[in-house]
Amino acid sequence: MDFDPYLWCWFSPDPRMLLFPEEFKISRSLNKAIRENRFEIKVDHDFRNTIKSCASIKRNHEESTWIESDMIEDYVRLHELGIAHSIEAYQDGKLAGGLYGLSMGRLFFGESMFHHVPEASKVCMAKLVEIATRREFDFIDCQVHNPHLESMGAREMNRSRFLDLLEDGLSMEVDPSQWKKET
Repeated sequence: MDFDPYLWCWFSPDPRMLLFPEEFKISRSLNKAIRENRFEIKVDHDFRNTIKSCASIKRNHEESTWIESDMIEDYVRLHELGIAHSIEAYQDGKLAGGLYGLSMGRLFFGESMFHHVPEASKVCMAKLVEIATRREFDFIDCQVHNPHLESMGAREMNRSRFLDLLEDGLSMEVDPSQWKKET
């Protein structure tokens, strides 16, 4: 499968929303969901269904999804190459929530998340932060301001500072096969 370099563009808002793993905040409801083991968490178990679920969720501030079928196929290919990853929450054997994004260098670029069951996507974010902390990631890119992510500790940063951090985080070569150990 080939990629069309002109098909997708990089969205670069100013300011940029970043979550530094050491600043992650766990709410009482999230803490309770984690303590009670409400969800079985898996990494890269069903990438295609995770991205499709993200695309199918109706959001109040969006008329339609920006995750189109061609984009899904390109991200599935990136997943096969070890660049795109998903974290999924299952309840009673069914996909209850999840997130996906790109891992490059010491950075994770979050693309989208969804939930069918309360706290499911938050538990996935907690797992991502656990992975990011263990692997010494600099930050998780959340792109644009979102009150939900802000409540979890994400904060805005101006583009010039973001680009400096981006350069530093991408300068470190990381073996993509390391993600296989997370499954």
